Amino acid sequence: MSHSHDSSHRHSHPDLKGRNLIISILLNILITVSQVIGGLISGSLSLLSDALHNFSDVMSLIVSYIANLLSKKQASDRKTFGYKRAEIIAAFVNAATLMVVALILIKEAVERFFDPQEIESDLVIWLSLLGVVANGFSVLLLKKDADSNMNMKSAYLHLLTDMMASVAVLVGGLLMKYYQYYWVDPTLTLAIALYLIYMGYDLLKDSTRVLMLFTPDTIQVQRIVKDIEKITSVKNVHHVHIWQLNEDEVHFEAHVDFNEDIRLSEFDNILGEIEEVVYQKFGINHVNIQPEFDKPDSKQIIVQD
Repeated sequence: MSHSHDSSHRHSHPDLKGRNLIISILLNILITVSQVIGGLISGSLSLLSDALHNFSDVMSLIVSYIANLLSKKQASDRKTFGYKRAEIIAAFVNAATLMVVALILIKEAVERFFDPQEIESDLVIWLSLLGVVANGFSVLLLKKDADSNMNMKSAYLHLLTDMMASVAVLVGGLLMKYYQYYWVDPTLTLAIALYLIYMGYDLLKDSTRVLMLFTPDTIQVQRIVKDIEKITSVKNVHHVHIWQLNEDEVHFEAHVDFNEDIRLSEFDNILGEIEEVVYQKFGINHVNIQPEFDKPDSKQIIVQD
């Protein structure tokens, strides 16, 4: 059995700026406290819902920060993969909290529709402006890392949706101030909640796929098998498993049946060809092959262990 792990060119470890996460956490604590006080004074449900979302931002950013720290810890004999999945778990938790917060907001908005209340719009306007500026700054801080990391993307989405929610609350505050459209408050709350569900669903689905060891959507198992079977001496490829460990690592393991009883040195050469094929065509950077010759086992591509 052989295993490749060429970190010289097959791994990318982006610098996840913990400093930016800390700044974002402090800004969101400031926003949350301000909006809770302002929401209670003004009677604005949309402002309180925005504060609740900001509180979920604080928690998600803390989770992301801890996961970022854990992911850098070294592997050991008790933790052979280290904490490489910490950030995937953080992404899952953050996406799930987006959905929970959304359901709470929907409930509150429906109740307010049947019991509309007058809102102190000036306070709503100023505090929503604070939310737009602070969250906008945080979004800019995390945007670069969000492109390459699921954990950072989850934190980025929390902040992006909250910035947009603050914009919506600002518009609502202006409408209530100048036109007394108080129904706008629960309407905006409902819109914010639906948008949270829309944004959180894909991230929840993607992180679940990784945690469940599903084959990445971009990889076709049948194509990999056919490409490997084109290599000289390879008779059959079966018992295939493909999974994504984290943002950087995709693992492939399989049993390979050979036409002849080859020497170990010959197998090493063929293994190099297999590694090159699966990396260049499918981005797989960890390969684990069990060589076989006339072994009486199942030759199906997918075998239930």
